[in-house]
Amino acid sequence: MRLTEFWARMNKQFGSGYAESVARDHVVAGLGGVTVEAALARGDDAKDVWRAVCEEFGLSARER
Repeated sequence: MRLTEFWARMNKQFGSGYAESVARDHVVAGLGGVTVEAALARGDDAKDVWRAVCEEFGLSARER
């Protein structure tokens, strides 16, 4: 998954303003206790980060 697709999914799910806040401020357990921004900055695959976000927020399989 490209970063552009990742951010499109984040924006669709949370809205553009809130998606940025989630990425910056919410610590995701499935990412080892770091934020989305930190996981992407350390080189985690965007697809793995998206899956962790889906799990963290209980998103349906359709949204994954």
